[in-house]
Amino acid sequence: MRWLTPLLIALILLLQYPLWFGDGGWLKLWSLGGEVARQEELNGKLRVRNETISAEVRDLKEARDAIEEQARGELGMIRSDEVFVRVVPGQAPPESESN
Repeated sequence: MRWLTPLLIALILLLQYPLWFGDGGWLKLWSLGGEVARQEELNGKLRVRNETISAEVRDLKEARDAIEEQARGELGMIRSDEVFVRVVPGQAPPESESN
């Protein structure tokens, strides 16, 4: 009878090992839970970015004003009836020597 108790304890420990440390064990499950949370956060950020890009594409497909606005902002385009004036910062004009 003396050998039965340690045998049963060893048997319980052997049965518990895969539960805690095996491929589908609790430790693996906890680490995967953290990875899932990080991935869901990243997916949320990417979803917002995709919605923004999708709205921009929709605007470009539907509205001519959006295309014109983007061309003016990114490409510096002007209409044929407009005058483009470029102000270049530089040195101050020389002062006359009337002293």
